[in-house]
Amino acid sequence: MLIQGQIVDIENKRIYSGELSVENGKISAIIEKQHTVNSFILPGFIDAHIHIESSMLVPSEFAKIAVLHGTVGTISDPHEIANVLGVAGVHFMIENGKKVPLKFHFGAPSCVPATFFETAGAIIDSEQIMELMALPDIYYLSEMMNYPGVLFNDEEVLKKIAWAKHFKKPIDGHAPGLRGEPINKYISAGISTDHECFTYDEAAEKLSLGMKVLIREGSAAKNFEALIDLLPDHFENMMFCSDDKHPDDLIVGHINLLCARAVAKGFDVFKVLQMACINPVYHYKMDVGLLKENDPADFIVVEDLTNFKVLQTYINGEVVAENGQSFVKYVDFEKPNNFNTSKKEITDFEISGSAEKIRVIEALEGQLITNEIHCKPKINNGKIVSDIENDILKMAVVNRYENALPAIAFIKNFGLKKGAIASSVAHDCHNIVVVGTSDEEICNAVNIIIENKGGICAVNGSHKKSLALPVAGIMSTKDAWETGKLYQEIDAMAKELGSSLKAPFMTLSFMALLVIPDLKLSDKGLFSGNRFSFVDLEVE
Repeated sequence: MLIQGQIVDIENKRIYSGELSVENGKISAIIEKQHTVNSFILPGFIDAHIHIESSMLVPSEFAKIAVLHGTVGTISDPHEIANVLGVAGVHFMIENGKKVPLKFHFGAPSCVPATFFETAGAIIDSEQIMELMALPDIYYLSEMMNYPGVLFNDEEVLKKIAWAKHFKKPIDGHAPGLRGEPINKYISAGISTDHECFTYDEAAEKLSLGMKVLIREGSAAKNFEALIDLLPDHFENMMFCSDDKHPDDLIVGHINLLCARAVAKGFDVFKVLQMACINPVYHYKMDVGLLKENDPADFIVVEDLTNFKVLQTYINGEVVAENGQSFVKYVDFEKPNNFNTSKKEITDFEISGSAEKIRVIEALEGQLITNEIHCKPKINNGKIVSDIENDILKMAVVNRYENALPAIAFIKNFGLKKGAIASSVAHDCHNIVVVGTSDEEICNAVNIIIENKGGICAVNGSHKKSLALPVAGIMSTKDAWETGKLYQEIDAMAKELGSSLKAPFMTLSFMALLVIPDLKLSDKGLFSGNRFSFVDLEVE
């Protein structure tokens, strides 16, 4: 097979008219040759950190969409399914991913559960990490979220890190806001990346200490604008990632969109593409070609180097997408799950109180971090209820793995004026998280999730919309387009109910994520990430 175009040699910073020869899935020759083809040939895009599960798609369905945008490989942390199903969940992701051309590179989840302040469906200890790290299908130790464990020399945490070093595989970081001496110690433990930087100064400090920084732009957390100005001086030690991307966003675009945004800001295209295509391959020793002779024939053809409209995507010399059509075929898959709670009663969501002030979670647009604020509660007949007028709404987390009373808190900035929204996509343990305007609406939303054995939903009286996620309670059995369409409809209903958040379900999914400060809610209670301990709802 011969392919002509303007060949983009990223590492040598040159573009020339040329021709590729492909034989047996590899590039056999690259020659300079004059012709009239004006499209550009370049290495494929890599998402340097993504939880495939957050797309609500199994890997084989994720691949169908990703190749349309020129993505040929991912660094994928199966942390979400591991919290539900343990090591069996990791193997499910690996085996399903192997059935399609996209080159998934999975890591061993380092923090399952992320903390012991919540109920997960499984535990992965250092012995299981050793077994995973020994596998050729595991490329790295996934994000070490338990940074206090690193800083305070937790024996089990250090054993996991030691096994990664033993097998000479990189260790991913997760250290939002960590600065000064603590970040020095964290890095000296052998942790080499961070995708959690949310300020320029924080990222600059980590880069200066030898860490690689990933610019994250997902469906909820968006750090592109805060960090992109670091690109000119640090492009050799930076990458792009999504972290978490919902299906409707994935349909629109992937890493290609970040390249277009960076080039539109005037940044050097070769530096941008080094971050998007080259750096992850070297750092993680990925099995992905870089447009060199004898490399696997993984490359893309784009219309131009400004919008990066993808005309063709090749993986191992095969066309997997062309002109908006994906050639990745459907594969059958099992539907493992772990959902063992029964339906709830309205009274389960009542909470008594008489305090003058309560702790309230302040959700922030486009951020995973939250603030702790203190507000006057609305009290009816001795019960604290949602204060719709002041946008202080009741929130609950329901244990999905066993029958237990829900944990209750209050949250600001969801903006619902009626109804409720709920989801079993709730990082990290994927219990059921719900926000609503009344106990009845909250209960109805939770029971829809329980009935479906996982999913997302929006309710308002008798009006209900839901998307079932029966694969581990976090992934759909449907394809990306149908999943994306249903998700968009439910997202639209949440906004009709009053939410002003750009991605209310993505934001909701992080309100139980205890390892990102500050105030969050687990199924065991209200938790302060800054104190790293439970706190009372009522302020003394």
